[in-house]
Amino acid sequence: MILELALMATDLAEVLGSAIALNLLFKIPIMIAILLTVLDVFLLLLLMKFGFKKIEAIVTTLILTILAIFTYLVALSHPSFQGIVEGYLPNATLFESPLPGHESQLTLALGIVGATVMPHNLYLHSSLSQTRKINHKAKDDVRKAVRFMTWDSNLQLSLAFVVNSLLLILGAALFFGHASDISAFSQMYNALQDSTIAGAIASSTLSTLFALALLASGQNSTITGTLTGQIVMEGFLHMRLPQWFIRLATRLFALLPVMIVAVLFGHQEKTLDQLLVYSQVFLSIALPFSIFPLIYLTSKKSLMGEFTNAKWNTILGYIVSIILTILNVKLLFDIF
Repeated sequence: MILELALMATDLAEVLGSAIALNLLFKIPIMIAILLTVLDVFLLLLLMKFGFKKIEAIVTTLILTILAIFTYLVALSHPSFQGIVEGYLPNATLFESPLPGHESQLTLALGIVGATVMPHNLYLHSSLSQTRKINHKAKDDVRKAVRFMTWDSNLQLSLAFVVNSLLLILGAALFFGHASDISAFSQMYNALQDSTIAGAIASSTLSTLFALALLASGQNSTITGTLTGQIVMEGFLHMRLPQWFIRLATRLFALLPVMIVAVLFGHQEKTLDQLLVYSQVFLSIALPFSIFPLIYLTSKKSLMGEFTNAKWNTILGYIVSIILTILNVKLLFDIF
């Protein structure tokens, strides 16, 4: 149940990100753009006919596109290297009360954790290992496959970490001192072409690249979220349903809260952005429900044999999971 809710939260973020990007690029009203995201269902069904390897290539292309755009934007902004390093170090300000009208640092930090790792990715990468052609009777082939999947998972998560970091660095380098003026994607989009905020590098090209990266991110989430939905339903719930039905049902459930918020708050993008942040925070809250079973199962020699986690790996995994759980509990107490 927790994982299904996490999938819906991921889909919700994809809906909002894609809708806002369509609004910025083509001036489509937010409400109509939200409804247009249903078309992703048919786009993904078309892609899935080409097989997993083709889909993996498309996902990699999307990720590299996002990475290239944000790397270019950050390079133009000339950030402080010392400030970047210091920003990665935890400090007491993480637990300070937020400024009026702003999210707490803990909320944003956990939202970044949820957006980077995402609980469904743990199941997706595990399932993708079954699509490889492996001779399970040959130990060398199995070892090679395990090594390949380890590198693949680490690379994907590292890229996600770098992309989220670049977005933060871009915001800090270009918009420092303008936090009260920039609290939504559209305001960031406009700021990138405003020389009084972004400086001499401001241009419509930069803002367009930003919106394209946002759209690419939404489409990437569409693909990974749908594949995981199918994996969970077939693997855990033993439900063999048509792919179009799984995707359409998930998307419609994700559309409901977005539509309700859009109607109640008159399409205010700031409110939609807050909904986006809290959907990512929920992913952080859902992470321990995936991580603890994963660590437990992969550390059992009776299941994994010679591929059991190293002792240090198991201990480190539990420590990180416990810290994340404590932070999630702290955040829940702060909110409620």
